[in-house]
Amino acid sequence: MLLLLGALTSAARVVVNWDVGYVQVNRDGSGSRRAIGVNGALPIPPVFAAKGDTLMLNVHNSLDVSTSIHAHGIFQNGTNYMDGPAMVTQCGIPPGHNFTYEYVTDHAGTFWLHGHDHSQNSDGLRTPLVVHDSKKPYHYDNDYLLSLEDWFQFEIADRLKNSLDPTQTFPPPPNYPYSLLNGYPTAPSFQFKPGRTYRIRVINMSTTEWFQFNLPGHQMHVIEADGEYSQPSAVDGLDLSPGQRYSVLVTAHPTDSHNYHYNATQYAIFDPKLEGRNPRYYQGLIEYRKGAPIMSTAEPQNFKWVNDIELCALSGNSPLPVDRKIELSLGLYQFTTGQTFNTINNITYAPPKVPSLYSTLSLDAPLYTNEAVYGLQTHAIVLKHLEHIELVIKNPSALLHPMHLHGHAFQIIEYGSIVNQSEPVLRYSAKCNAPMQRDTFVVPVNHYVKLRFRADNPGVWLLHCHMDVHFGMGMALTFIEAPDLLHQRLKVPDSMLELCRAQGIRTEGNGAGNAGFNLTGLPAPPTIKP
Repeated sequence: MLLLLGALTSAARVVVNWDVGYVQVNRDGSGSRRAIGVNGALPIPPVFAAKGDTLMLNVHNSLDVSTSIHAHGIFQNGTNYMDGPAMVTQCGIPPGHNFTYEYVTDHAGTFWLHGHDHSQNSDGLRTPLVVHDSKKPYHYDNDYLLSLEDWFQFEIADRLKNSLDPTQTFPPPPNYPYSLLNGYPTAPSFQFKPGRTYRIRVINMSTTEWFQFNLPGHQMHVIEADGEYSQPSAVDGLDLSPGQRYSVLVTAHPTDSHNYHYNATQYAIFDPKLEGRNPRYYQGLIEYRKGAPIMSTAEPQNFKWVNDIELCALSGNSPLPVDRKIELSLGLYQFTTGQTFNTINNITYAPPKVPSLYSTLSLDAPLYTNEAVYGLQTHAIVLKHLEHIELVIKNPSALLHPMHLHGHAFQIIEYGSIVNQSEPVLRYSAKCNAPMQRDTFVVPVNHYVKLRFRADNPGVWLLHCHMDVHFGMGMALTFIEAPDLLHQRLKVPDSMLELCRAQGIRTEGNGAGNAGFNLTGLPAPPTIKP
C-alpha cells in the first residue's frame, strides 16, 4: 500500500517505542535471511511529526551488539548528543539496555531514521521520518510517501569482511540486490482524483544503489530536496543517490478516463549491467478509476532529469561569502596491510576510544581546538563559530560518492571536471541567485563539487559517504564546530554517559581516553602502499 499522509493535528510530544532486534525475513522472495527489525517485524512503520513537536524515540536493544539511531537531515541544534553516530556523539546502546532519543523536530521536510552503529541501516534498521509544516508554502490536496531500498541477500558484516579481507579479490563480485518499495518487493499504487494536486515524497534509503523515478503522462515540479524547499522546477524524472530525498507536486488530469503507470528503476553504474538485475525495473499504477484502461505514454523528446545545481532555494538566500576554504580529496587505496580502504585526504577514518563530542567537552581550552588530540584517524577539522566555509571536494577515484553532512545543509555552488578543462563548469542558477541547499550530494567520478555552509550549529558533525560499505571502509571525517561554545552551552545527559560506562568506554580525555597529546592505546594508522 502506498502511504497516504493526511493532515496531522499538532501535538507537543510524539512517542515512538522501538524494540530493536533480529528478525528472520524473506523480504524479496529470494530466500530467508537474518535482518534487523523493530518490535519483531520489518518493514518499520514510518514516523510522522509536525514542525515544533518533540519526538521521543524509546529504544530497547535486543541485539547482541550495540545500536544507535540517527535522524538523517534533522540538524539537532542544541541537542548534538542526540545525533546518533556511535563513537562520534554517543556510545552505542549496549545489548539489553534502553535509551530515549528526545529532540524537537524544528525543521519541516522529508527525512529518515536509520541505524548508525555497525552499519545496521543496511540490515533493515531504517524508516522514513516526515515532519509536516503547518504553514506549507505550496498547496496540495494529499501527501504521498514512497521509500526506496536495496536489499541484499547477505548481511553488511559479511560484505564488509569480504571488502576488507586482503586474501580476497578486490573489489568483490557484485551482489545485485533486490529492491523494496515502501518495504515490499512490489510497486504500490497511487490513487489520483481528477484535478487534484499531490505531493509525492521520494526517499532513497538504500545501502549502495541509485533509484530513478518518473510518472509518464504527468508533469512533476520539484519543491523540496533533503528537507529544503525549492522554487517549483518542472522535471520529467528524479535521480536519487543513497540518502537523498525529493518532493514533487503533481496535478492529476481533469478526467478519470484512463489510469497510468509510474516507473521506479534501481541501478548501479559501478557494477556491470545484467539483464533483470542491473538495472531492475518496477512499475506501479496511478489509479484514477478502478478498471479504467491504461494510457500508453511516450517519454518526452527532451527528457529532463532533476539537477540540484539548477534548483533555486525558496528562501532566496544569496551565495554565502567565504571566510575559509577547505579542500578534500576522496580516494581508494591499498594499504601496506594488504587491505583496501577508502580515504579523505589520504586518511581512512576509524572511530576513537572516546566519543569525539565527549573529548571536546572534557578537554580544556585551548586543547580542544587542537585537531591532533582527537586522533589521526578521527580526521578532526575544527571550525570557528559563524565562519563561512567553502568545501571543495574532489573525486579522482573510479566510483562516485554520495556524501552526507550531519548538522547542516550545504549551498550547492558548482560542479566541474578535474580532468577535462574543456568541459563546462556548472554553477548555481544566476536567474535566482539563490543556490539550492541539501544535506546529501553526489561527487561524480573525476569531478569536484563546491559547497558552502555557515558554521552556526555548534557540535561534532560527521561528513561521510552514504554508501555504507564505503563508510565502513573509512570514507569519513569529523567537524568539531565551535568547541568553545559547546563548553558553554551543552551538557550531555547522564543517561548517555551511562551507555558508555556499561561497556567500559571512557567518557573523558582525548581520542585515546588519555590526557593531553598522549594517544597511547589508539592503533597505529595504516600506511598507503607505495
